[in-house]
Amino acid sequence: LSLVAAMNRVQLLGRVGQDPIMRQVEGKNPVTIFSLATNEMWRTGDSDVSQGGDVSQKTTWHRISVFRPGLRDVTYQYVRKGARIYVEGKLDYGEYTDKNNVRRQATTIIA
Repeated sequence: LSLVAAMNRVQLLGRVGQDPIMRQVEGKNPVTIFSLATNEMWRTGDSDVSQGGDVSQKTTWHRISVFRPGLRDVTYQYVRKGARIYVEGKLDYGEYTDKNNVRRQATTIIA
């Protein structure tokens, strides 16, 4: 019998998109937030790898949130734009209302 009934785990290695910011919502603990870019590359067409061929690339941006007190503070203090870092966490899907009062979906990695 396995004690793990379910798993929600994400591993990312990429570059930081902007210096982290720390937000405090009234009545809640602070959170450090930053974006992380990961790149995926692949060859297109039927060409053999040794013959070159066209290389396509896709950049995916991830929103990273750090709630854990020690980690949150270290992230805010030391992580900087352009740094190459490894992040491990879980996926979180949520909703928020933007400044135009439109409800939007948000996918976040909780580090």
